[in-house]
Formats: sequence, structure tokens, C-alpha cells
Amino acid sequence: MKRKNFSCFIGIDISKSFFDVAIIKDDRTSSYVFENSKKGTNAFIRLLRNQKIGLDDTLMCLEHTGVYGRLIIAKLIEKQANLCVEMPIQIFRSIGVQRGKNDRVDAKRIAVYASKNHREMELYTPMPEILEKVKIMLKIRRKLVSARADVNKYPNELELFCPALGKLAKTNLKRINRTLDSEIKRVEAEIQKLVLSDDRLNKTVGLATSVTGIGKITALHLTVFTNFFTRYENPRQLACYCGVVPFEYTSGSFINRKSRIHPMANRTLKKHLHMSALAAINHDPDIREYFLRKVEEGKNKMLIVNNVRNKLVHRVCAVIKRQEPYVKKVA
Repeated sequence: MKRKNFSCFIGIDISKSFFDVAIIKDDRTSSYVFENSKKGTNAFIRLLRNQKIGLDDTLMCLEHTGVYGRLIIAKLIEKQANLCVEMPIQIFRSIGVQRGKNDRVDAKRIAVYASKNHREMELYTPMPEILEKVKIMLKIRRKLVSARADVNKYPNELELFCPALGKLAKTNLKRINRTLDSEIKRVEAEIQKLVLSDDRLNKTVGLATSVTGIGKITALHLTVFTNFFTRYENPRQLACYCGVVPFEYTSGSFINRKSRIHPMANRTLKKHLHMSALAAINHDPDIREYFLRKVEEGKNKMLIVNNVRNKLVHRVCAVIKRQEPYVKKVA
């Protein structure tokens, strides 16, 4: 962070109905509770003004809590406050062993975290409105696809053991399936309209989908979760976020187990990249040759697929950086 001379640190712990505030100033801590509403956010701003706490030399920090934090974040951005939005696990693991759970105490812990780590923290950058809209539509699509899968799971399993009853179940679910299919197509059409309405988004998606195996939905997820590919310093960092980078588990002369990916990752991106890797193996000659060569060497197939996922992330990052579409190698 460029600015380092903060005289006040504020930690905000947000829940659905309220948000707790802890203010650290002159080695003193004061705590307050406000409604998580427009009225509550306005009351918080008035409190700062009444206590003569300037926004220029104050750093505010809160946990990323999804929709619960939208009101306070919007208000602080409007006031041009110095704001950091950190992942909860980042804060939790930095404060050592803790016992119990209390919103007032948690707000103070967030303020202490900000005071200790403000030099390494990055100020919050709001997502463009077009990406906010696409993000909502992608989430709706995921819920519809998941609902369709849930609806068809039982009749598919039933058909394996009792074909007659399975057929009966499928017949009575046809109308639901047609409705879900229609809604998914409608949502995808709305997403396409949003993409075409923004030149930057349309170009970014076009560059990403030029990589064989990367479909439009995968490209949009990558764009949304990285805020136009700006939330990482290098491709390996993004690959780690996607959960496709293996880590070793060793200590001294003891090797606990083979290197493997860590479960702490964006599972949505990981799932989409897995399907993209399978598509690349089937349709990209270079990737397919790599896959077959590694299989002949006796490598585990899932390990090879993960390597392909990693390759795809690096290829997408490369085309975005160069602003040129991916060109297949010609034999």
C-alpha cells in the first residue's frame, strides 16, 4: 500500500442484520454497533464526523462477506475512504489461537489485523458494474444447472435398478426439464447481451476463448473472479487460486506424501477448468500429444489433466497480457 501513515484503524465485522465497528486511535479502542442498512451506514459516517476522524488518514478493514457487505462498502467508496476487504481465512489465520466467537471482539481483531499488516494490504478496487451484472447472471445459471442435475439424479439412479419405475419418473419430469432447459438458454442469452454491450468485456472473452478448450462460460468466470485479470501478479498465482498447482509435503528427510493440489481454492473455476482441460485434450493436437506421451510414461491420468488445466491458465494469461488471440502451432 502506498500510504503508510494512518493515525486510525477501523475494523468492521458484518452480519446480516448488524455490523460491529472497532476504532483504534491513540492506542485506545472503542466499539459500536449499527444496523446493516442505509440508516445504519449513514449513522456510522456521522459518528466518524462527530468524533473528528478524518477519512484521509484512516484505514478501514472488513471481511469479505458477499452480499452482506454491499451497503457499507458502497457508502465507503462513495466517501472515498481507504478501504480493504480481506478474506476471512486470511484474518483468522493471522491472529493466532482464538477461543469463542463474538462480533464485538471480531471487529477489534480485524482492526488489530489492519494496524499490523496495513503495509502489505491492498486497497479495495470495486468491480465494474458490467461484471457485477454478469456475476449475478452466472450465479443464476449455476443454480439452474445444479437444479436440473438434482432433478435428474434420482430417476437416472432408479432406472439402473428398476427400468419401469425409472421411465415413469422421467416421464413425469419432462415438463420440469423443458422449463429448466428453457430458463438456462434464456439466462445464457441475457449473458451474451451483456457481453456484447461492453467492448472491453467482449474483447476479453474473445481473447480467452481463442485458447482451445476455454469456452465462453469459463472465460466469463475467469474474467469476473479476476476483475478483468487484474487480481494476480503472475499466472502461477492465478493457477494457485484456481486450485491447479501442486504443493509438496515434506519435512527434513521425511516425505509425508506426494505433491498434490491444496483444497483451498476457487472450486467454481477449478470445475470449469477441468471440463476445459478435457475439451483441450480432445481438440488441441499439441495438448493431446502431451497427454498421450505422459500416459505412455506411466503418469497418473488425473495428474496429467491437472497439468493441462495449469497450461490453459498460463495460455489465457498470455493472450490477455499480449492482447492477441492464441495461435495454434502448425505441425
